[in-house]
Amino acid sequence: MRNVVLEFNSNGNSKQKECGKAWANDDVDEVLYGGAKGGGKSFIGCSLIFADAFMYPNTQYFIARKQLNDLRRFTIPSIYEVLNGWGIPQKSYKYNGQDNYFELHNDSRVLLLDCRYLPSDPQYQRFGSMQFTRGWIEEGGEFDYDSYSNLKISIGRWKNKEYNLKGKLLITANPSKNFLYKNFYQPYKSGTLERWKAFIQALPYDNKMLPKEYIESLERTLKGAEKQRLLHGLWEYDDDPTALCDYDKILAIFENDQIPTDKETYLTADIARFGSDLCVIGVWKGWELIEVHTLAISAMTEVQGLIHTLRMRYNIPKGNCIADEDGVGGGVVDNTGIVGFKNNSSPLDENGQATSYKNLQTQCLYKLAERINNNGIYISAELSEKTKERIIEELEQIKSDNKDGQRLSVINKDTIKQNIGRSPDYRDMILMREYFDLKPKKTFKPIFR
Repeated sequence: MRNVVLEFNSNGNSKQKECGKAWANDDVDEVLYGGAKGGGKSFIGCSLIFADAFMYPNTQYFIARKQLNDLRRFTIPSIYEVLNGWGIPQKSYKYNGQDNYFELHNDSRVLLLDCRYLPSDPQYQRFGSMQFTRGWIEEGGEFDYDSYSNLKISIGRWKNKEYNLKGKLLITANPSKNFLYKNFYQPYKSGTLERWKAFIQALPYDNKMLPKEYIESLERTLKGAEKQRLLHGLWEYDDDPTALCDYDKILAIFENDQIPTDKETYLTADIARFGSDLCVIGVWKGWELIEVHTLAISAMTEVQGLIHTLRMRYNIPKGNCIADEDGVGGGVVDNTGIVGFKNNSSPLDENGQATSYKNLQTQCLYKLAERINNNGIYISAELSEKTKERIIEELEQIKSDNKDGQRLSVINKDTIKQNIGRSPDYRDMILMREYFDLKPKKTFKPIFR
């Protein structure tokens, strides 16, 4: 190993060279290298991680992916390709398949991390206590914010001070609508990306090692949104023509502080029906959501008590409070005297005219989508990144499903549960706010005798 020179050869790929420079820049903490299939993501990741591991003895790194089997099937072959290309003899490293790590001759280790969701660790806290020198998240589009943030805080904690080595995180990904879009792509596009972050767009056309036939195959095979994402590297891909909300507008609901202030207060509550459902209660000032409470399955007395407490705190009239009346919510409505929301009830007239919505819930969802697209809702409540992610994901599920061509409808809750793995409880709490704008306002005429 003493006579081996580790030389990174990008083979004419200018984007890989740019990534290498960002990795060497002490002003940069995080690098997102992404864009499309065949952009050389695996090669650059293996090269940077293992070069560091060989150069700095007794250091420790991770390569993380949502599924460990995908690392074994796809990433390990790329590791061997890089090491063989450097001419590193096999006696200089070994792979422990039982505990999933590479151990090098200089006592450095590269761990392969299984980052799947575990019910016993829903916030991925198992990673936050680990200690690594640097790390690489492979296929970052598969990750949520909590897994990313806990992996991020695990780096810079092993031998970094000894070598005066900056803790760094590499993320490789195809375009996706998750935290990467908000935290990297949007700021990059607007020129506001933090100086300690780097975003490098890489396309298959940048990779000079790809056979021409492979690119031609991608051009022929990929269609629609997949072609936009995986061939052209578009982050603003049109992924679903049935979606009623623009994705950028959904993200903006946490920033729309320009909406007019309103002294009128409201309370909306989605009451949990089943074991995995959440009870979600929101407090509004006009169309600003100022406070959100999330409860797992709770006694109805607890839910009713919280509604009463919030009413008193914000001086909200009962007529400005609403809860879904279906299922167990009916008892809450009866006991608190607030307004009941029936999802399948008839839609309300608009401007004195009948409407063609399938039901009241559908009407409220269409109106909510219109409001989101017009920057008419602001969520200022203090929420965790996980909760924000859930809200964004649930609002993405506001999609049309107009099968009969007669009535406007949306995809049902069972379909949403299949898509995201849970009930859209935050969405349901938010949509009920529309009821108060749709409900006919009572007017009082003076009586003259």
